[in-house]
Amino acid sequence: MSEIEIQISVEEGPWPDEEALLSLSDRVLGAAARHLAREEGQPFPDTPPELSLLFTDDASIRTINAEWRGQDKPTNVLSFPAFPLESGDLPGPMLGDIILAYETLQREAAEMGKPFDAHLSHLLVHGFLHLFGYDHMETDEAEEMEGLETRILGELGLSDPYGDDPVQ
Repeated sequence: MSEIEIQISVEEGPWPDEEALLSLSDRVLGAAARHLAREEGQPFPDTPPELSLLFTDDASIRTINAEWRGQDKPTNVLSFPAFPLESGDLPGPMLGDIILAYETLQREAAEMGKPFDAHLSHLLVHGFLHLFGYDHMETDEAEEMEGLETRILGELGLSDPYGDDPVQ
């Protein structure tokens, strides 16, 4: 299985520097891709597929959320697949875009008593799974997606983001 080619853009907000974000993203998304391939039988193309990560602020993500989802409010993460993909389908050369909002992410991490990087890791995995066709609109879909997130984060030494255990 090939790795993921990650492109990072820091647009707004007091995010860590790009090198730190790329290092964390590469580790987290690499683990997610390996887990999907090994445990879920997810095929990957021979050439590493590209993924765009945009790190921004609440104001920017609010605008995007209003335009694309009809929800005029900030959110923590948005995912936009380059092509419609169902879990188990071979992705094309471009997976899509994941957009994260600093203030919402920071506020949620503080409210949950979790380290910023742990919550960021969770949202990266969450957004990544959306690009592979996973969703959480129906109860059975949510259980499947949350289970995947929990197992992937566990492989990274992080606790269940949906449980009561504190994140390590």
